[in-house]
Amino acid sequence: MKKIILIGRSECGKTTLTQALKGEKIHYHKTQYVNRFDVIIDTPGEYIQTKNLGNAIAMYTFEADVVGLLMSSREPYSLYPPCVTPLCNRPVIGIVTQINSDGADPDRAESWLRLAGCETIFRVDSKTGEGVWKIIDYLREDGDVLPWDEEEKTSR
Repeated sequence: MKKIILIGRSECGKTTLTQALKGEKIHYHKTQYVNRFDVIIDTPGEYIQTKNLGNAIAMYTFEADVVGLLMSSREPYSLYPPCVTPLCNRPVIGIVTQINSDGADPDRAESWLRLAGCETIFRVDSKTGEGVWKIIDYLREDGDVLPWDEEEKTSR
């Protein structure tokens, strides 16, 4: 699978999405530092919200194949400037999170991600699993054999 780095404001759902992508039970965990997993890099929101730490995020993107800009559908404004994605030499996807939350406006979040330059955008609700498979399929490379693929073959 392609390795993805998840970038976004605090509380936008990066760690929850990480848990959903890994098939783990969803529970709240505040990310205090950059976590590197096999195919996911989970970053603290403070890194993107603080100018000095924002430079560190740029360095971590070199470890990934894909950059995921996350935005909660409840965001009052966008942290991402217009046309920011061309500054990255990797594919940048947009991920709208918390799409089923109270006060959610996924269309607005998606338009902000498009303004930032994301052409491929996924809408997810990590707690219900809605949209998570689409991201897994996007990250999947030819020849990848995932654990559930083997289970599916043996059950046939």
